[in-house]
Formats: sequence, structure tokens, C-alpha cells
Amino acid sequence: MTDTAVSADAMRDGYRRASARRLGAILAAGLCLLLLMTLDLTTGPSGMPLADVWHGLVAGPNGADRAVATILWQLRMPQTLMGVLVGACLGLAGLQMQTILGNPLASPFTLGFSAAAGFGAALAIMFGGLIPLPGYLVVPIMAFSMTLVACGLVYLIARLRSATPEILVLGGIAVLFFFQSVQSLLQFLASPEVLQQIVFWLFGSLLKSTWTSVAVTGTILFACLPFVLRDTWALTTLRLGDANALSLGLSVEALRRRTFLLVALLTAAAVAFVGTIGFIGLIAPHAARTLVGEDHRFALPLSALTGAIILIGASVFGKFISPGAVIPVGIITAVAGVPILFAIIIRRGGKGAV
Repeated sequence: MTDTAVSADAMRDGYRRASARRLGAILAAGLCLLLLMTLDLTTGPSGMPLADVWHGLVAGPNGADRAVATILWQLRMPQTLMGVLVGACLGLAGLQMQTILGNPLASPFTLGFSAAAGFGAALAIMFGGLIPLPGYLVVPIMAFSMTLVACGLVYLIARLRSATPEILVLGGIAVLFFFQSVQSLLQFLASPEVLQQIVFWLFGSLLKSTWTSVAVTGTILFACLPFVLRDTWALTTLRLGDANALSLGLSVEALRRRTFLLVALLTAAAVAFVGTIGFIGLIAPHAARTLVGEDHRFALPLSALTGAIILIGASVFGKFISPGAVIPVGIITAVAGVPILFAIIIRRGGKGAV
């Protein structure tokens, strides 16, 4: 056997071992998420032993014990599932955003989407009575719509000036400051009661979750997944740099536009019902890349799982430290995100890359 054949066999073996290790990381993350979901269902203001949760899950929403069925299936289950879906949306969107912009500090909120959603929610809370729709639908519809408006503005700028990372970031910053300004204006004009509602929405809380919000967010997420998976190899190639990607026949600007629209949809689905939740779209991609590298076949699912783990973990932590009045998860992720981000920066900085 020649040295070339031996080298090729060694490379294949190394690739198989690396793939097995990456799959192991994804499976471990999935098991961790299931554990946290179970813990989330057992914690809350009323408390519930694990045995009762198990019996309630087996009995279903029409179980004989109506108290357990109501608490589990009408209150806690929508919140837990919504946490998983929102975390997955933000994790996926964050990884794609960092990839197309080539910027480790990018996140879905870099392009002003969260500020736009906040403005839409504030607008709905102040003037929603003028819209002939049920009150529980006005806020998410307006938040979703304004997120897409922000997407349209940045996309228009990209169409006019080319979809380079610099143009997308600059356009996003402009849109971010614009929507933050008009959102602040609405808060200044709002009455104390309305202002309280706006601020609570901006905190980001899973307490607003219902089966309707779970269905809508889940539908958008699963509708986006085929398009995300289709560009898996293209996104991995883009990490080699624009010049290398172009030399391999990849249409870089078209990829950025497609991915940008997917990020807008995923972010809109995530924030429309639960409010703005920061840091997940920034931290989850770094954690995924640390564990499995740049191969997006593994990084995308792990980033989604990591986002869900962070959000459900924040929900569990909030219930533990304040069982009677659950702290909004947006506050916990913002506070906990800082040391986690520092740890990731130190770890990756030691390897010579951020």
C-alpha cells in the first residue's frame, strides 16, 4: 500500500471520528434539553412533583386529575414548548447571521429586528383598540409586521448598494437606531399604565405563551428549516471567505439575501409572542462552533439546541430564585449572557480566533 493510500485512509478515519464526536455533542445537547424541559414542567408557583408530571403527561390534557391537567397542559406545557421554539429560532438565526456577515458579534438584533418588534408592540399596546382584531392577536401581529418592515428597509439598502457584509451591518445599525428612537418616543407619550405594559413586553417573558403562539412559531420554524438545510454546504463554504466561495461557483450575494430573509422570519417568529430576548442569538452560535467547528451540518442543529437549552435553563433558574413571581427570561438571559460571552471570548481567543 502506498503512502498516499495510507494517508487517505488515515484522513477518512479521522473524519469519521470527528463526525462521531460531533454527533455525540448534538445527542448530548438533545438529552440536556429534555432534562431541562422536564425540570421546567416540574417547577413553578404551584409546584408539582415529577411523579405527578409523568402521570399528567401519560393521562393527556383530558386526564382525570383536572388540576394537574390544567396546570401542566394549559399553563406550563405551552411555555416550555415556546421556550424551545424561540431558543431554536434565535440560535439558528444567530449562526446564519454571523456566517453571512463574517462577524462574531453579529446576532439577529444587529440589523434592528428586535427594535422594530418592540416598536410594533408599543404601537399595538397604545393604539391596538383601533384595530378590529382580538386584543391577544394585535401585539404579535404588529411586532411581526414591523420586524418584516425592518427587514424590507435593510434589504432595500442592500439592493441599492450590494449585499456586502458592511452594507448590511450599516443598514441594520441605521434601522436599529431609527426604531429605537420612535419606540422611545411612544414610551415618552404613553400613560403610566400603558408604559408598564410596553416595558413588560420588552423584558421578554414566556408567560405570554399559548397553544396558538406555539403553533404559529412552530409552523414558521419548520417552514424555514428546508431552506436552511438546503444552504448548509453554501454557508460552510462562505466561512472560507468571499473570494474562495466565489471561486467555487457560489453566488455570495444571492446567498446573503436568502439567508437574510430567513433570519428575519425566524427572528420575527421568536419575538412576536414573547418579546425581545437578547444574547441567545449571539452566544448559541459561539458555543456550537466551539463544540463542533465550522461544518454547518452539525453547527446549525447544535446552535438551535443550544439556544433552546439557554432559554429553558433561564426559565428554570427564574422559577427557582423567584417561585411566586417568575422573573422574565429576557432579564435572566441578558444578565447571564455577559459572563458566558466572556468565557467564550477567552476560550476562543486563546486559540487565536474570535
